[in-house]
Amino acid sequence: MGIYEELVARGLIAQVTNESEIREMINSGKANFYIGFDCTADSLTAGHFMALTLMKRLQMAGNKPIALIGGGTTMIGDPSGRSDMRKMLTKEDINHNAECFKRQMERFIEFGEGKAQMVNNAEWLLNLNYVELLREVGACFSVNNMLRAECYKQRMATGLSFLEFNYMIMQSYDFYYLFKEYGCNMQFGGDDQWSNMLGGTELIRKKLGKDAHAMTITLLTDSQGKKMGKTAGNAVWLDPNKTSPYDFYQYWRNVGDGDVLKCIRMLTFLPLEQIDEMDKWEGSELNKAKEILAYELTALVHGTEEAEKAQAAARAIFTGGGNSDNMPSTTLGAEDFAAEGLNVIDAMIKAGLVSSRGEARRLIEQGGVSVDDVKITVPNYMIPLSDFEKGYVIIKKGKKVFHKIIK
Repeated sequence: MGIYEELVARGLIAQVTNESEIREMINSGKANFYIGFDCTADSLTAGHFMALTLMKRLQMAGNKPIALIGGGTTMIGDPSGRSDMRKMLTKEDINHNAECFKRQMERFIEFGEGKAQMVNNAEWLLNLNYVELLREVGACFSVNNMLRAECYKQRMATGLSFLEFNYMIMQSYDFYYLFKEYGCNMQFGGDDQWSNMLGGTELIRKKLGKDAHAMTITLLTDSQGKKMGKTAGNAVWLDPNKTSPYDFYQYWRNVGDGDVLKCIRMLTFLPLEQIDEMDKWEGSELNKAKEILAYELTALVHGTEEAEKAQAAARAIFTGGGNSDNMPSTTLGAEDFAAEGLNVIDAMIKAGLVSSRGEARRLIEQGGVSVDDVKITVPNYMIPLSDFEKGYVIIKKGKKVFHKIIK
């Protein structure tokens, strides 16, 4: 089985432009491909996982990745799948985020001479002359076709700014520039990017002729993929300072029964033969599959030592062992405590378990909060100082989120 056939078997491929040529290029290690990452935060999320593991797979098969940092496109903002306009970031924020991305990508991809490249589209986009761009590129795009594009449909109902309308042109220009200057012959992205990506392929052909071999592949982005990277409204980050290895492990440990084998197939590097055997698992065996998924992905991002710690802590907690050594924790100072103790809502906010007092109050009223295994039913409950004689208390949110508050 070639690497292209493996990608198909893992359920990763959604759409391609010319499959036979793409298959031959990928299987023979001739693909010089790019995937773009806009710098909207200072960390990649679990939602980027599919792209990162794909780049690693293709590089292992002899193909050359280009990690395109969107220093320029982030200044416009991709409207795809959004109901409102992104917050506009400063150049300083974008540059800082780009540096954070680079450090995280190096855990997955091998950069260097003759290996993967990392480039920033600010290098060419920020220096474009507007009138020259209109003359060179604008004539290649039909406004009628752009308005029919899937990436704009949702925003058309709520209001699409002219700034965001230009995103497709900028992304298309990226592929055109990379094709000319870097020999990039293929682009990958989520299937919600299909129209944006076709724009780049068509631009290359219109500017350089029909014989210009520019390929487009989109990765399968189903309901799990669109939700991937978020839990309870909060992002699941690859930066351990934003999402601890334990919380990262727990996110994958808690995926739904119907998604666990799909995630293992798409995101891990376990052999397909082993995964095919796991497809037969059901009932309690699915919990074992979730442990495998969580361990494999935590090891990829944070290393085997952190994965083993997270797994040991999770097993101890769920089996009643009570070992909280590797549990996420927050240390509070004397100023956080009143004479009668610690307000449970204050504790939850400081621990990042909730984003507001209202959210904490609702959780408590619904019976979703416990302190040291005692369910809390009163929103203004004060955790007594005597509960901290052992040095900490454990707050449980829902059935699966544990956090240690240290005094």
